[in-house]
Amino acid sequence: MAKNYYDILGVNKGASDDEIKKAYRKLAHQYHPDKSGGNEAKFKEINEAYQVLSDKSKRSQYDQFGQTFEQARNGGQAGGAGFSGFGDFSAQGGPASGWDFNDIFSRSGFSNQSSGFEDIFSDIFGAGSSQSGRRRRNQSQNIQVDLEISFREMVAGVEKEIKLYKGVACRRCGGSGGDPRFGQETCSQCRGTGQVKKTTRSFFGVFSQVSECPRCEGFGRIFKKKCSQCGGDGRIKEESRIRIPVPAGIEDGQTLVLEGQGEAGEKGAAAGDLYIIVRVEKDKKFSRQGQDILSSEKIPFSIATLGGKVEVETLAEKLILKIPSGTQSGEVFRLKNSGIYSSSKRVRGNQLIKIIVEIPKRVSRRQEELLRELEEEGL
Repeated sequence: MAKNYYDILGVNKGASDDEIKKAYRKLAHQYHPDKSGGNEAKFKEINEAYQVLSDKSKRSQYDQFGQTFEQARNGGQAGGAGFSGFGDFSAQGGPASGWDFNDIFSRSGFSNQSSGFEDIFSDIFGAGSSQSGRRRRNQSQNIQVDLEISFREMVAGVEKEIKLYKGVACRRCGGSGGDPRFGQETCSQCRGTGQVKKTTRSFFGVFSQVSECPRCEGFGRIFKKKCSQCGGDGRIKEESRIRIPVPAGIEDGQTLVLEGQGEAGEKGAAAGDLYIIVRVEKDKKFSRQGQDILSSEKIPFSIATLGGKVEVETLAEKLILKIPSGTQSGEVFRLKNSGIYSSSKRVRGNQLIKIIVEIPKRVSRRQEELLRELEEEGL
């Protein structure tokens, strides 16, 4: 049964790019194999669905051809069965009627500029070229993690260290997968070319296809003996410590990317990337509005009425704020250049302090008498 990529991500067929991305991030975070309760098979399935639905061209082809699209992506294991387009072309005369196959596949949603007609048939009838096969084999895996920082760390910037249990290049063989003490030899199957030729017969005629050599995986040479530490894969699993520089003023939910810090690629291929989603913890005293920091200060009724000075807290220090007489509850005072730096650090926001006038719940007899006198005077 064909996979339904929309069901895998839990979105409908008309979902927007943002909805698909949001669904993917949530599921990838939930099932990541490095997390407790993760599921590697489910995580790979989610990534497969996202790789198709996040690409407009691939999504269009998937929506149009469904199961056939999946077969083509998996190397054409089902052959040409199910590709309804073949019947349509044959009914209209096929090659004998002067059809231009590049034009046909172009109208069907396949590009003729890069992969074109040859790549489509190599996917349907076999494993594809040695170059594309090597890319699939050496495809490294990105890693996504969440990183929590405090509000104060967000304002000032911070460097955090995390531990990841991930695949890294084997140090014994340098990621090659072979034991360097025994050297290499020319592949006997492809005779060093890295490619083998396969001939396929179909109702279109005879097709000769050059594909990647399965024995040497397209390299043309093989190690006489596999590395005893990694078993020939070129990778081992171990705990890595990674330092993450978090810039000042980063937004909650913003993603940082560390290139080459993901899972190592197979047999010396480049490592994937590490995606860090930054989560900023809420602060009891301060909050954020753009580049400004928001806070509030309670002042006595007497100071609000008569004026005076109060001590206020900023992220850097405590300051004395002058309160003019007649200050109303809810008024906002601004401390210039006490907020959050912009990403370029050329502009800094302000701290906005909201004044809350405290009304006493209980007053003494003397205080009540004074308030009565003020009331009589119209104050």
